[in-house]
Amino acid sequence: MCSTFREVGLARIGAWVRILTGLGVRHAIMVGRVDKARIMHDPWRWLRNIPDLRTLSALRRYKRGLLDTDGRSHAILSAIAEELDRGGVSLIDSTTSIGDQLSSAGVMTRREPTREQWADIEFVWPMLTEVLRLDIGQAIAVRQRDIISVEAVEGTDRMIERTGQLCKATGWTLVKGARCGHDRRSDVPTIGEMTIRKMHEHGGRCLALAAGEVIMIDKPEVIELADELGIAVVGVTPGQASGPAMA
Repeated sequence: MCSTFREVGLARIGAWVRILTGLGVRHAIMVGRVDKARIMHDPWRWLRNIPDLRTLSALRRYKRGLLDTDGRSHAILSAIAEELDRGGVSLIDSTTSIGDQLSSAGVMTRREPTREQWADIEFVWPMLTEVLRLDIGQAIAVRQRDIISVEAVEGTDRMIERTGQLCKATGWTLVKGARCGHDRRSDVPTIGEMTIRKMHEHGGRCLALAAGEVIMIDKPEVIELADELGIAVVGVTPGQASGPAMA
């Protein structure tokens, strides 16, 4: 429940600053998903999200620097965070108060990954680490040591749908994590009940998450649903991507 609600356009950072500082806010947490495919690669985006003067000024400033060579999510979100900070509102780590909602090490569901799924996790984890380092996406789908799909700008839910279209067999595994040095002020990798339902609908039967790096919205309910739908959920610690069956 919130005590105050305001709706502000995405490209109106000046309005963000005015409203937040007007409410006495000096620190803020960013939550929720940004549909970058729609916002960044829509030819009509500026008509649908008319920027205010502060945003235009920030775009000119950052275009001469980081954003002129890097348009990936972390660069854009870092620029937004810096501009809010210039206005007196500091974004803080969005996981600060929700440690119990982060992925934990080890098998989290009653159902454990099969020997085949553990083998897939061990096989693909170094590749996920490299994809995360390059900041291409946050997830990879794998089955029988074969990469089915890699997440990019579309987001995990649509990547899961695409995986189901490419792989008609059930039992594939989704691995997800955060890039090294990820700025936790924004865009922290997140899964929820919808992720589990999408996986089940499209044939996924194992979900491997980087331990301590992924937010699990309503974690107990997510784990309960995964058990109900027969999906194993496991938290992987870097360097320990193999399970008991692989020992």
